[in-house]
Amino acid sequence: MIGFDQARGPAGLRIYAIGDVHGRFDLLQGMHRLIARENAKQPPHDWLVIHLGDYVDRGPQSREVLDLLERETLQSRNMLALAGNHDIGLLDFLSTGDAFGVFAHNGGRQTALSYGVDIDFDDAVSVLAGWKELVRAIPPAHKQFLRGLKRSVAFGDFYFCHAGIRPGVPLDLQNPDDLIWIRGEFLNNATLHPKVIVHGHTPVDDADVRSNRVNLDTGAFASGRLSGLMIEEDRKLLLEVAQRDDVLTP
Repeated sequence: MIGFDQARGPAGLRIYAIGDVHGRFDLLQGMHRLIARENAKQPPHDWLVIHLGDYVDRGPQSREVLDLLERETLQSRNMLALAGNHDIGLLDFLSTGDAFGVFAHNGGRQTALSYGVDIDFDDAVSVLAGWKELVRAIPPAHKQFLRGLKRSVAFGDFYFCHAGIRPGVPLDLQNPDDLIWIRGEFLNNATLHPKVIVHGHTPVDDADVRSNRVNLDTGAFASGRLSGLMIEEDRKLLLEVAQRDDVLTP
């Protein structure tokens, strides 16, 4: 068990973790530019960007976010994307057309609009027609990207996932649903875990750094602030992009 202050990343690798994007393509672009500047200012031996999930819903540009991430993760070994519950919710809606699922009532309308499809989830006829239209509108590459998202990854003393872990369960035995959904049992537990958990999923006003976890979800779709964490061996640095102004916060 190890706490945040003592935790180290692997030797020779700079890691960037990015919190929930939720359709804020402008902020994601800004964070990528900020990372590029950090790498140019102090070139690392090697580097990796880990996106912590929830790329779609609520914000206005889910399609553009998926376009970027699908392309970047395919073309570069330095880009990694993990699954969030909203990303899986989109896949579930495409499969079932469920008018009462996560996608339907948690910002899915904005995702559909980014693909040129308008769905009124309070109208059964609109849901059925919109479901069929959205299935056709979303490019196969986006669907393949979403289906291929991992639930977690670990480097050094850090474990990255969307929502958190179930305390007391070995990291390699975590329930995949817990990794994208868990809240209370994880957030309210102050004991140290086998690794420091870097996550999003639960919005906070500012990036929340605790001894056993780091929450990077600062509600980008509503707050206009996207948060990240840089880890380089024993060095850790919080990053933030606010609207179109890149702000580096140590």
